[in-house]
Amino acid sequence: MRPFLPSLAAVAVLQLAALVSPSHAQPRPFPVDTASIATIHAAFTAKRLSCRSLVQQYLARIEALDKQGPSINSIVLVNPDALRVADSLDQRFARAGATGPLHCIPLIVKDNFETLGLQTTGGSLALEGWKPPQDATMVRLVKQAGAVVLAKSNLAEWAFTPYETVSSILPGYTRNPYALDRVTAGSSGGTAAAVAAGFGTLGLGTDTGNSIRGPSAHQALVGIRSTMGLTSRAGVIPLNATADIAGPMARSMADAVAVFDVIAHADPADSVTRDADTRRAPDYRRALVRGRLAGARVGLLRQAYERPTLDPEVKAVFERAVADLRRAGAIVIDSVRVDSLDAIQRRQQGGCNRFKADLERYFAGRAPNAPVKTLEEILRSRRYHPTVEQRLRDAAQASELPEASTGCQSRERVREALRVAVHQLMDSLQLDAMVYPTWSNPPRLIGDLNTPHGDNSQLFSPTTGFPSITVPMGYTRNGRLPAGLSFFGRAWSEFRLMELAFDYEQRTRHWKRPPL
Repeated sequence: MRPFLPSLAAVAVLQLAALVSPSHAQPRPFPVDTASIATIHAAFTAKRLSCRSLVQQYLARIEALDKQGPSINSIVLVNPDALRVADSLDQRFARAGATGPLHCIPLIVKDNFETLGLQTTGGSLALEGWKPPQDATMVRLVKQAGAVVLAKSNLAEWAFTPYETVSSILPGYTRNPYALDRVTAGSSGGTAAAVAAGFGTLGLGTDTGNSIRGPSAHQALVGIRSTMGLTSRAGVIPLNATADIAGPMARSMADAVAVFDVIAHADPADSVTRDADTRRAPDYRRALVRGRLAGARVGLLRQAYERPTLDPEVKAVFERAVADLRRAGAIVIDSVRVDSLDAIQRRQQGGCNRFKADLERYFAGRAPNAPVKTLEEILRSRRYHPTVEQRLRDAAQASELPEASTGCQSRERVREALRVAVHQLMDSLQLDAMVYPTWSNPPRLIGDLNTPHGDNSQLFSPTTGFPSITVPMGYTRNGRLPAGLSFFGRAWSEFRLMELAFDYEQRTRHWKRPPL
């Protein structure tokens, strides 16, 4: 990092804060890189901070650090209306107090969420300039709760890869703020890097196989993948409608849960959520209580992570995490396993590539506003990153609709069989949750696709549709590279998982700011 740039960022923050101070005094800049919902709202109440000042300080930090200095390269575009929204929230706060639980919380939104007035691309030049005429349901809900959409973040193009964050809409790789030569994982790596770097307080990502939890683990964040059907995907560019989930990414459990409580609702625009309002907890924030690990029965799901390439440092960090669970009073059952897993996986007959059908149905629902209508149009345009061309061509070969595909029908039978097996395992041992390292290996060097990746997120949660939460569990490589701990449980068990993950987080407090 060039030495003058941090001071440039600090000067920008101080100047902007002074401009918005009612007394025109020189206030101390607010610590946006470590800010939480609670600290921001306390500062508003004490009249030490305005929404406009907060937003300006985040914008100054993005300007100084995202394309300059360390060049995190996480932001596709900044919302040009962010300050206008901030001013309106300041006016409403002066009249009647906070507008909702996320009042003036600056939010980073992955660029596959429809966002009113802002370009939405899925990371592809094929959608450059497209501005949908509405918000995705989740974006609408967080706005209604008072959040400010500050910026759209980079992603692995079309959310294809869990391993790195590179797209055609933004030149270059997104960098890991904890080690600039390391990947962010994918596909929500832009959101994770931006939140970790302090470009926003919170983020929204999507997760088909890994893409909230993996980037969160690589950037020392909390990431929540819900039960399928508890949160809406309406208005999110799809990858696989049977596994796609959208959800929060944050620097703490408290902040992630605050967002989750806002977004966990039924949505007529996404039929899979029809039972959400009867299944959700009345208030997920009530799960944030210390001491809930005491007496909890937690299983070590070794099938999720034990392989010959398990990194010794990750293994050691995980073993310390397990020891911390025991010290907190958890009853840890070693080596729980789904004995029928291999037999279940052998039931898969044939392939199932849903991307073409799901994407074209999505665009058909947005006609005539959609910039393209078919996958073939995207291929003809040549407006995509070279690394995704083969994936696009493979998807274009799908000739059957998923409903008629024997491979897709077989995949659904596998899903159901694994759901039953996981429930039977947890019931037989009376487990509250199962745990494993979110990744078995540290973040790779940028450009390295040869060394073991260590992604443990693809199988259990996406296949069953059951929830999983990742929280920081420590660091490897001389304390530089973050590692995450996953809590996985039954359908609709988010509240219990939050209790356990919060207690672990509060007892260990592994989060630390990146060395920017």
